[in-house]
Amino acid sequence: MNINKKIRVVQLIDSLEPGGSERMAVTIANGLTEKVSFSGIVVTRLEGGLKNTIGKKVGYLFLNKKKAIDFSALLRFRNYIQSNKVNTIHAHGSSYFFAILLKITLPSVQVFWHDHFGNRVKSNQQYYILQLFSILFSGVFTVNESLKDWAQKKLWVKNVVFLSNFTSNFTEEKKETFLKGDPDKRIVFLANLHHPKNHIIALQSFLSSQIATQGWTLHLIGKDKNDSYSEELKNFIQQNNLQEAVYIYGSCNDIQNILKQAKIGILVSSYEGFPVTLLEYGMAQLTVISTNVGYCSSIIQNDTTGYLIAPDNIKQLEDAFRKVVNESEKNAALAHNLNTFVKDNFAQDKVIQKIIVAYQGKS
Repeated sequence: MNINKKIRVVQLIDSLEPGGSERMAVTIANGLTEKVSFSGIVVTRLEGGLKNTIGKKVGYLFLNKKKAIDFSALLRFRNYIQSNKVNTIHAHGSSYFFAILLKITLPSVQVFWHDHFGNRVKSNQQYYILQLFSILFSGVFTVNESLKDWAQKKLWVKNVVFLSNFTSNFTEEKKETFLKGDPDKRIVFLANLHHPKNHIIALQSFLSSQIATQGWTLHLIGKDKNDSYSEELKNFIQQNNLQEAVYIYGSCNDIQNILKQAKIGILVSSYEGFPVTLLEYGMAQLTVISTNVGYCSSIIQNDTTGYLIAPDNIKQLEDAFRKVVNESEKNAALAHNLNTFVKDNFAQDKVIQKIIVAYQGKS
């Protein structure tokens, strides 16, 4: 095992609530433990269920930051960086702001920013602070090629690398969640309950497809804020008498255990960057229905590794639901193809090595 003794790195993330960028931050921290001299994860604002998935060899610090510029949290962060001789900060999402504040006090530390936001390219927001702070970035990781192009045009940094998400070798988890319904007729939707995940379209299509009358059930796994978005879903379930066909579980930590209990996995977002969910579906050998957004079409090739549909299209999703419940042999082939594709193209070691090369300024 070759360990790069020069790299001492922490992943910086705002929370450990289950989500795509949060899961990748933990996955990268875990994956680096056998490859670099020190791998840690620092959480700024909020702990969560993903804390239990952090490897035993990963250093950990929770800052409990209360405001955008929290000097006491910044001091704790600075002390941690110095005491562990960290020379690289890998900042995910909006945590880049805090990383740059730290760099101003410790100029020798290099900061890499990891952009997970799939809709940034189409957004009208100007991102002035991000552009200004990018002067101090040593590099940028993006989760798809569109974001890479955007970063190269908008940010003041030369080192921009497309970095695919990847599957994790870290599988230790406690089985806590047990899905209801027929084991052979479960559809799982792994996404926090908020825009742009389009849970209401999933419910409408599930209802209109009438597959619930054949015993199929839909299982929503993801953080429930009990807000207006969530209330709309619950009202729809109640008004259409779907209480015995659609189940909401909230945030869960045993994702691999959950996916092993399902047959179909869906993702029907209006936009995405690079959804880790599709890789997790693939590793669990599910038949997948996905909207054609972000990097999804690079993973789900229609009728080869799953079913690819247009975003915000209830009719196409309805038709896809009918297909998957009536073509078991094809489902098995699609699931097998996706599983093979994910293992061949999104293995942990390949991506971790690409990250290390970038940290060394060789990308």
